This record gives sequence, C-alpha cells and structure tokens, in this order.
Amino acid sequence: MPADRPAALPAARRPHRLAGGQPGLLTPGATTDPYRLRLYRLLRTDYPLGYDPGLGAWLLSRYADVALALTDPRFTGYPHDAAPRGRAPVPLGLCRGSLLCVPPAVPCRTAEPAVERTAYVLARRIAGRDRADLVADFCRWLPAGAAAAAAGLSYPDLSELPRDALHRRTGGGAGDCAGPTALREHALASFLANMLDDPDLLAAATTAGAGPGTGAGTLLGRAWAETLRRDPPVQIVLRRTRTDVAVSGGTLPADAPVACLIGAAGRDPARFGAPDRFDPLRADADPLLIGPAGCPAALLGRLEAEHGLRALLTAMPRIRWADGFRPAAGGLLTRGPRTLLIHPS
Repeated sequence: MPADRPAALPAARRPHRLAGGQPGLLTPGATTDPYRLRLYRLLRTDYPLGYDPGLGAWLLSRYADVALALTDPRFTGYPHDAAPRGRAPVPLGLCRGSLLCVPPAVPCRTAEPAVERTAYVLARRIAGRDRADLVADFCRWLPAGAAAAAAGLSYPDLSELPRDALHRRTGGGAGDCAGPTALREHALASFLANMLDDPDLLAAATTAGAGPGTGAGTLLGRAWAETLRRDPPVQIVLRRTRTDVAVSGGTLPADAPVACLIGAAGRDPARFGAPDRFDPLRADADPLLIGPAGCPAALLGRLEAEHGLRALLTAMPRIRWADGFRPAAGGLLTRGPRTLLIHPS
C-alpha cells in the first residue's frame, strides 16, 4: 500500500462527490482533516484536473502541476486573494506576496534578539505550571511579542493589548508580510508538534549545540523547512491563467481561476518519498513550497521556531505531551494544531 494511502475509512467519513465523481473540496469534514479523508489522495490519483464550483476554481493537486502554476509566466496572481501580478513573489508559505515583501520592514538581524528574549520570557512563565497549552500560551504570543519587543514595546505592554491593536502599534500593514502573525502562529504550532512528537529529534536538538552554525541550528532549519512541506500553514494558493495551459488530466482555459493545493502537492508520492513522514533529513527536500527565500515573514518564522524550541527545552528539559494527548491539526484554507497540551516537567 502506498505510504500516503490510509486504511479504508467508514463510509460516513469519505468525501462528498460532485457530479462526475470528483470529491468536493469544501465539504463537511474536509476542514477537519483533508489528509485523513483521503481527499488530497483522491484528487491526485483520479482527478488531477477538475472544477470545484464551491471554490469557484480549477483544482491542481499534483506537485508537478502546482510547481508549474507557481513558476510559469503563463500564470499570474488571482485578484481576489491580493496576489501580485508580474515579478512580485507568489504568496506561499508565510509570504503574502506583497510588493513590499523585500526588503523587510524590520531587518531580521535586528529582530532576532527580540525573538530570543520573548521566547525565553514566555517559556519561563509556562515552566512552573503542571499543564499548559503551547498554542494558547506560547505560539499565539511569540510572533506578536517579538514584533512588540523589536518595536520598543515592553512585555507588559504586550499583555495588555489585543493582537490587532499590537499589530497597528508595531507598524504592520496590509502590504507588509512581516506584520500579520496568524500564519506564523500556525506554522510555529505545527513545528513544535512535529518536534515534540519525536524524542530522538529533541535529543539531537538539545545535544548538538545551540548556535545558528551548529549541528542543532542546521537540524532545526531543516526541521522548519520540512514542517512547511508536510504541514503548510497555507493549504491553497490561488492563481489565474493568462492563456490555455496543458496540465495533468487536460488543459486549463485562458483567464481561469486556479487553486493550487499546496497541502496535496507537498505530500505527492511522485515527488517525495514516504511523503506523510516528518523527516528533516530527507534527501528529496525541495525549497519551492516554502516560499520566497528573502521574505521577512519566512525569515522571522524560522527565527521564532528555532529560538522558541530552544527556550522551551531550556526552561522545561523534561517537557512532554499531557497524558492521553495527541496533536491534531485543523483547517483547510489555513491549517495548524488548535491545541498542544503539555506537562512542562
């Protein structure tokens, strides 16, 4: 049985079929887990090209087709998701495709001390508890807290402000990738879930050293990239064709909205070996699905993941899942764990 093909599911859990048998994307249960519903696998194998009336777009699910839509000049941005046209970055991963994406509003070298300081403050506040939720108590506040600290706000100021107000005070704008933090929260939660789920990875991250040039720094960087492949915070990227384009299963018409299913492409067994497995050391890693290398949101996200995990392991060297808890992600358009319940010690 292929690595990404789960066992048969009860009939009530199978995706709803559209006319012609194609599974619908926006169907009951898909927002909970399109992977377990076999939705992505069915689209890749049996319906590599099909129109979803609920989404109002043609669906691409195979890696080769998604890569084409993200890189070929015959595709352009889709106006309804604010995607840019021309040579601006495609919105992907943590990048929103802003024309202001490069250079970053807050240089990451300046922000790194704030990220590190905020991570340790948050981790120490959790360490004394019997039980904590890393999503509510850590992931939701590290990106915002780091932005606040980099902007000169004190940590008490952060605790008294709702995040939308904090965003206004730290200068984030609609065109600034580094301003909004919700996607970085999702990505950070997925990263921590993957790392905490593997004691051997945690041990390697702890013993290899802490600096960015050390073995641990390399391992955490690869683990971050692997998280964005396996558990992307943005599951769907919208594009539009400029002309007719041949893809798997047929031809996209000109001026057609196209939904690139990043979550499906990142687990395509035709491109990745054992695609459901979290493997930071995989030999077939691919930077395409991570997003633009110079995007400030991507750079800040990696800093938050690396310093966040180090802070947690320093403050809570015996951190482990709460009794009976297993991490589970939710969402279809954007996706990440809703809770991460731990025993700090």
